[in-house]
Amino acid sequence: MIALYRKEINFFLSGYIGPLIIIIFQLINGLILWSELSYFSITENNYASLDAFFKISPLIFSLFIPAICMRTFSEEYSTGTIEILLTKPINSYKIVLSKFLANQTLIIISLIPSLLFVATIYYLGETRGNLDLAGIAGSYIGLFLLSCIFTSFGLFASSLTNNQIVAFIYATILSLTLFLGFDLLANINHPNFPNLFIRKIGIAYHYEIISKGLLQISDVVYFISITFLFLDYTRKVIINKRY
Repeated sequence: MIALYRKEINFFLSGYIGPLIIIIFQLINGLILWSELSYFSITENNYASLDAFFKISPLIFSLFIPAICMRTFSEEYSTGTIEILLTKPINSYKIVLSKFLANQTLIIISLIPSLLFVATIYYLGETRGNLDLAGIAGSYIGLFLLSCIFTSFGLFASSLTNNQIVAFIYATILSLTLFLGFDLLANINHPNFPNLFIRKIGIAYHYEIISKGLLQISDVVYFISITFLFLDYTRKVIINKRY
């Protein structure tokens, strides 16, 4: 399992596509938060806060994470190495878990530079240090849990096809649908429509709560449950494709 984990990390970072995706991710964040052309620009809004970063990150993640995960199983199918992988003395769940952990490591590496935003805003305010660091820490936890779900979506989509572009599209649609879809559905204005119940099914409801710095067990369990549910779906797909 450790060997497979290292292989995934090395493969992603040894080429030019992996680092390029990470650089593009940071450039997009930088432009949105600091460019004068952006509606969310911190300098233009005259308010030293990272709220904009945590609001737009799910949308960026819905493209960024599928781009990282799209080759995970698709390439194994196209090169035929999936057969070799499944015949090794490692069970299918460990294969999926090692690939999940590898992709999550890459996402965490990609998020580390964003801590510069925290340091910059910390010193940018009229009163130095007037920043809710506890709330920001909670928001980062929410972002991490969200990335876990999106990564599980990416692995599941990659397990369905040997075409990386198709896997990317599947994962993006799945991420956006489960993040925004239930919120949009809950906007139906009807007295007998269970709006709140519908919202609670979607990811956005639980992410918004954690992003406010409110860590509730029910929300954490929600993220973990969805993540492992799709990891199990992925495991079943690769086993079925083998036979």
